[in-house]
Amino acid sequence: MKFTTTTIAGVILFEPTPIRDERGFFTRTFDAATAAEAGIDPASFVQENQSRSSAGGVRGLHGRLGAGEAKLARCARGAVLDVVLDARPGSPTFGVVETFVLDDVDHRQVYVPGGCLHGYQALSEVADFCYKSDTYYAPGEVAVHPFDTDLAVPWRAPLGALSARDASSPTWREFVRDTLGLDDRAGL
Repeated sequence: MKFTTTTIAGVILFEPTPIRDERGFFTRTFDAATAAEAGIDPASFVQENQSRSSAGGVRGLHGRLGAGEAKLARCARGAVLDVVLDARPGSPTFGVVETFVLDDVDHRQVYVPGGCLHGYQALSEVADFCYKSDTYYAPGEVAVHPFDTDLAVPWRAPLGALSARDASSPTWREFVRDTLGLDDRAGL
């Protein structure tokens, strides 16, 4: 398994080497030594979650304030457009959006550091999305509207289901001003 850094500070892309034959495939989904080499404490993950989405469905952009919640995300079935928004004031990439296609063919994974907002769109008929987290689930996530035109997320499929919570989330400008308490032009 190899890893590379990406545009957003602290976001890491992991790429395994699946072995394929007439039976299907085998791939490594986590490697503690590779995580440690990438600067991630492999023992920090305390919970793993899975969600299933239908074609076009969008979840996010969600996260936690402060130290946040770090995630190691992958798509176990189907394909998703994974989206990361750097919401860490003081970060050199604050306000930057980066996207990745995660699927059940290449088995790439994205490490999302705490303080970033995260979401995805199902690109296949059904998408099973899995992620390890360094914190236990607790209410209190913050969110930004995934279709905010200032963010210009390049959603790839016709838009499907969106939760009422996500649909009523603030824009990036509102989030920066009202939630982070910064000048609403920051990060734009």
